[in-house]
Amino acid sequence: FELSKVVADLWEKSPGVLGIVLYKHGVFTFGESAEESYERMIELVDRAEQQIGKHKIKTFASREIPDNIASSSLVAPIIRGACAGRDDKFRLIAEFRNSEQIQQWVNGVDVADYATRGVITPDHIIRTKNKPLICPMPIADCLDEFADEVGAAVTRYVDEYDSYFVANNKNSNPPKTQLDPYPRVVLVPGVGLFAFGKSKAAASIAADLAELSVGTIANTERIGRYEALPDSDLFDMEYWSLEQAKLGKSKPKLLAGQVVVITGGAGTIGRATAQLFAEHGAEVALLDIDSVAVKRVALEVGVLGLSCDVNDTEQVQQAFDQICCTFGGLDILVSNAGGAAESWQAAAAELDETALRESFDLNFFSHQRMAQQAVRVMRAQGTGGILLFNASKQAVNPGENFGAYGLPKAATLFLSRQYALENGRYGIRSNAVNADRIRSGLLTDKMLSARSSARGVTQGEYLAGNLLGLEVEAVDVAQAFLQQVLLDKTTANVTTVDGGNISAALR
Repeated sequence: FELSKVVADLWEKSPGVLGIVLYKHGVFTFGESAEESYERMIELVDRAEQQIGKHKIKTFASREIPDNIASSSLVAPIIRGACAGRDDKFRLIAEFRNSEQIQQWVNGVDVADYATRGVITPDHIIRTKNKPLICPMPIADCLDEFADEVGAAVTRYVDEYDSYFVANNKNSNPPKTQLDPYPRVVLVPGVGLFAFGKSKAAASIAADLAELSVGTIANTERIGRYEALPDSDLFDMEYWSLEQAKLGKSKPKLLAGQVVVITGGAGTIGRATAQLFAEHGAEVALLDIDSVAVKRVALEVGVLGLSCDVNDTEQVQQAFDQICCTFGGLDILVSNAGGAAESWQAAAAELDETALRESFDLNFFSHQRMAQQAVRVMRAQGTGGILLFNASKQAVNPGENFGAYGLPKAATLFLSRQYALENGRYGIRSNAVNADRIRSGLLTDKMLSARSSARGVTQGEYLAGNLLGLEVEAVDVAQAFLQQVLLDKTTANVTTVDGGNISAALR
């Protein structure tokens, strides 16, 4: 407001002025119309670019980058975990950038100098904070040491931010409420730039601003030395009263900042789970062997869809690498993929070994492949996590001629408890859901018709053939998965979602 009065006064005294240049902030142009104002902006920017172009392009002396640099997918969870915060529920989502210009920037010998002088314009501080965190170079064979160094670097960053807040808040009236002190931009030599936000959208905005800053500061260094506003002025912007007024007015959603991976994502249960988790604020990645279907579902739900055959170890590894690069890590795995081919249905004594192995690969080993990768990422983050397995009523109550499906499901139920036993020390929980008679890719219309006919009942009566007399739907399974996530102190648990089936009740 004070600035606007000064500008208005200058405009009245010099009505022919084209615009104003705000020191260490930017350029504003005036005109009788929006078009004239825009044209004048283009004119002034062109003049600035011509002036900059007269100077030699600034190149930053680069350090030598060894061949055994760790990949971004390995580095991301470590950094995300270090920035997880003092609150057990606080999580940030990442955005990764590694253009040629960014690589030159982060690999510079003096990156700790030119990259930490402050934001190029005050309002950026709301999205990026004033300075980035500079990490050491990550060597693939020394990631434990890298994690320790990153943890120490984040601690220093937080301490410095706390001191910055205390020093500047002394002059605030009324006193401000401190924002979280964790970095929003992280530079990793040999790897690239990570930006963080409370959502994927916020992280992308922070990355855009950080990338813009790289080019702006590099151009500034061509004609002089880049300098930012003093901390006191930047503090006033970061803790602007209108921004402070937003604090406490809206609570974060239940799963805000959480990254969820769901297999069998194009199926009925996968879609319902993705929809529910996304509604509660989670960032969701759907995996399915049907690339067309999973991308269609992902587009409709508004999440990430990846083609992945969970029977292929290499594809599973690639999917997790992409998820870590896209979101920064993983908090929740819903291992939901499964199936029961018609050719697998036979009495155990007549069951073809090939069919049994095929079923075990999909209905047991795929869960093991997913859980192994999820635990690897979760341990790297150091922030816990949860594994959720879609088991089945068949795991405890076998059906005739359905052993090829029930046997691996029983093993998966045991697998869930094995992971609970071995990973509780890392804060990683493992639970399962036993569902029954859900309209899905498993219980197809053909199978439903055959089963209901064999029992002499209608399809509706068959689906509601439980103690409550209610049909169980995919959304009910999704709700069970959500409750398992929210039960912070529950692990090795099995939740039945079947309307009541005493024969399948756990004893």
